[in-house]
Amino acid sequence: MSQKEKLLLKILSGTQDASIQFSELQKLLEMIGFSVRIKGDHFIYTKSDIEEIINIQPKGNKAKPYQVK
Repeated sequence: MSQKEKLLLKILSGTQDASIQFSELQKLLEMIGFSVRIKGDHFIYTKSDIEEIINIQPKGNKAKPYQVK
């Protein structure tokens, strides 16, 4: 199983949301085709065929659990 698959399963399990590294979440979004633009501490991810945006901010070096969900 690749690192990408392990990370995806970790996120989709929903049991480890508070332990996801912000950099891991960023890496996953970029691997599945999202583009990022940064405005302050807001990382805004978009994808051409998806209308909604994903707006995430780090909490230290971790991703915010409610944003991982």
